[in-house]
Amino acid sequence: MAVNPIQIVPLRTQTAAPVTAPKLTYRGGPLLSAVQVVTFFWGSAWLQAPQAALVQEVSGFFDFVLTSALLDQLAEYSVPGLAIGHGSRAGSKTLTDAPPGSSVTDTAVQQLIQRELAADSSLPQPNANTLYFVFLPPGTSIALGAGSSCVNFCGYHSDVNGRIFYAVMPYPDCSGCLGGQSDIDALTSTSSHELCEAITDPVPGQGWYDDANGEIGDICAWQTNRLGSYAVQLEWSNRAQSCV
Repeated sequence: MAVNPIQIVPLRTQTAAPVTAPKLTYRGGPLLSAVQVVTFFWGSAWLQAPQAALVQEVSGFFDFVLTSALLDQLAEYSVPGLAIGHGSRAGSKTLTDAPPGSSVTDTAVQQLIQRELAADSSLPQPNANTLYFVFLPPGTSIALGAGSSCVNFCGYHSDVNGRIFYAVMPYPDCSGCLGGQSDIDALTSTSSHELCEAITDPVPGQGWYDDANGEIGDICAWQTNRLGSYAVQLEWSNRAQSCV
């Protein structure tokens, strides 16, 4: 298992110059050519205001973005036999059981996904295109190695044995991950970052990757734009040699 987190910066609008001129190269691993997103909202807080409304907004975001120009621009990272195109939102579930404490581990997230897939036959099972997004409730952080969300990073994506692909979205209830934006804008911009990285590099470092600068979203971290009514992050384009 490899993990790629989106790092915290003092302000969401602050960007760091790449270490060297960016260029993503393909490492031969899997790509999510027609991504199927399944969302988990962990904890009963997502059934109460104001988070209940955010569930609907996040769902609307995925319905929109998965057939948008953001997915179109990823087509340049297609390889023979894996043409990256539009995706779809394949399912969603709000889990009423609370996370085990104010901080959870990546292992707990993996166990949650696998438990739900085994217990609920209505959920889409993992295939070559399935991507599970786990949204944590307010007040719950996640530990990742020596770091933790809202201290060192704002989200990440990873995999379980190259078979289950997932992303973790801590609630943006800290200044480093919110930066004066609305909760929904913080959630959608971070989600778009992890979505594009998971499509182009689902097993971190084995898809499209730059040894000096990281993944497609890392190169353009914290550079955002509006697509439709949603805040999204810009992503690196080898073709344009810029963040687009």
